[in-house]
Amino acid sequence: MDIGGRAGWAVVAVALAAVTGVTACRPMSTGAHRPGHTKAGKVKSTAASATGSTAVLAGRGQPAGHGGACVFVKPDGAQKFGHVGWGFRITGTNTWEYGAVENPTNKLYTPPGGGIGAWHARGSYDRMLSDMSRDAFYPGKSTHPYSRYRCTSSSTSDVRSARRMIRTVEGCGFLVGVDPKTGELTSRDCLDATYDVLKAYRTEDLTPAPRLYIPNVWVETLITWSDARLTPR
Repeated sequence: MDIGGRAGWAVVAVALAAVTGVTACRPMSTGAHRPGHTKAGKVKSTAASATGSTAVLAGRGQPAGHGGACVFVKPDGAQKFGHVGWGFRITGTNTWEYGAVENPTNKLYTPPGGGIGAWHARGSYDRMLSDMSRDAFYPGKSTHPYSRYRCTSSSTSDVRSARRMIRTVEGCGFLVGVDPKTGELTSRDCLDATYDVLKAYRTEDLTPAPRLYIPNVWVETLITWSDARLTPR
């Protein structure tokens, strides 16, 4: 996510104390997707880690267990308020789906159906890290690469719901500020997209992310998740 200067986030900071979470938008049929979706659905795994859903990594490998999720971070994005993207494991496989809402136009508002730089892809865990570290699907030239990622295992997962949410957030447009249709002070930004997708996946230990929340602040609340530096690969 990138937004047009600190003025937009100044409004956000003032509003934080008064804002509570709301639905991002109604499901829409628009949004890019990639072929070859599996039939993996809602699963409750018995392979939880000894520490509950806390991330368990084999060295620097993917989270243990049948399900898992990652958050990718650009700490310097959006005027240093941060930008985030998501990844989740297709249950019981070594394949992941991942993506983001990049907002390359830097506009505080883009109506539903407009270009918001939304994308998603599918690949192995290592491929996901490589693509995110290089901004492989960023629409244009990226000025702030993903340089950090946090992951967790999850004994619950719902791939179908997560995919539906991806289509929803890709068609929602982008907003930080006052919704011109409702007059509500709210957001539909990179953090909202990331949280909504991972919530739909039923990720364990996913900290709530109220609308208009600051990405870099939210990332620090994922205290049970792994935390690692991401370098181009």
